Amino acid sequence: MQEFGDESFREPLRVLIDAVEAQAKLHPFGRWVMRGRLVGLLATRLRVHDLFTRHPEIANEKIEAPLVIAGLQRTGTTMLHRLLAADPDTRALLSWEAISPAPDPKQKPGERDARIKQAEVAEKGLKYLSPDFFAIHPVEAQAPEEDVLLMEFALMSQVPEAMMRIPSYSAWLKEQDATPVYQYLKKLLQLLQWQQGGKRWVLKTPAHLEHLDSLLKVFPDAKIIQTHRDPTRTTASFASMMTHGYGIFSDHVNSEEIAAHWHANNARMMRRALNVREQHPGAFIDVSYYDLINNPMPQVERIYDFAGLELTPEIRAAMDASRKQNKQNKHGKHRYQLADSGLNETQVRADYADYLAKFEIPTEQDKQSTNP
Repeated sequence: MQEFGDESFREPLRVLIDAVEAQAKLHPFGRWVMRGRLVGLLATRLRVHDLFTRHPEIANEKIEAPLVIAGLQRTGTTMLHRLLAADPDTRALLSWEAISPAPDPKQKPGERDARIKQAEVAEKGLKYLSPDFFAIHPVEAQAPEEDVLLMEFALMSQVPEAMMRIPSYSAWLKEQDATPVYQYLKKLLQLLQWQQGGKRWVLKTPAHLEHLDSLLKVFPDAKIIQTHRDPTRTTASFASMMTHGYGIFSDHVNSEEIAAHWHANNARMMRRALNVREQHPGAFIDVSYYDLINNPMPQVERIYDFAGLELTPEIRAAMDASRKQNKQNKHGKHRYQLADSGLNETQVRADYADYLAKFEIPTEQDKQSTNP
């Protein structure tokens, strides 16, 4: 395993490393974690190339009509993801697979997969470093996780900028064609399907909003579910989440700078998403966060009708069990205010003007909904 095959990762790797060294201000533990992540990414790419070389049949795996959840952060996407993943015929990316999609060549037949233990250790480590983080976004070793973590293996994803301040990498990333990222994502899904099987994938990450054109180029039959919520609440919640995340790896955390960066990112993502939707209207269905939180099964029925799937009593029972296991605020209640971010409602609504004009999204006050 000494050949990478596709060498397209080298430029993004260089840009990322330069940004980390010059701008991230990581503390020693943060530097150690980031170095380990990059080494792990490269090791996985070696393993992936080796597996596809020795097992060319992997490339014949069909990724057909995936369900893709692509709403802004904090719009109920995690809840919906876990609900749809409860369908026995639906395949979600699990957290341990996201960390290590390629099997360890030293793994012995019959042994418990070492990648699961690795993910369980990472879960415990995150709980120790930031015990409040799980109230914001649960990261559980054997639960569904965002496929943006697979996109990270292309070295061109939002994951690094979600962990540290690297504005030069962020600016560079905005100018890149994301098609190769989605091609590599498909390759990793094929590899995972070859290992564990699966009839139909359900994918989920807000980052898809920025690159729906590339996603539909690589997955032309994708069924995209866009979730919606008052952007003044999503902005406040996500700014709080990012501030927590940055604080794990650096002692230099500016919450208002973080909020401004991600607010601009997300507003741009939404504008790009609206443009793609005009070209592919039949590929999308819209789901209200408020309807989803108050009574999710009618929304699931709409999604299944949209995707041409049958919602059997057995699937309903599996989803009911998932709802009981993954209750809202299971790990505690996330408290936040928009004022803490340095932003205000007037600014947020102005930056989402096109989005708010297209969709009738009530304010949180109107719905009197609880925080996620």
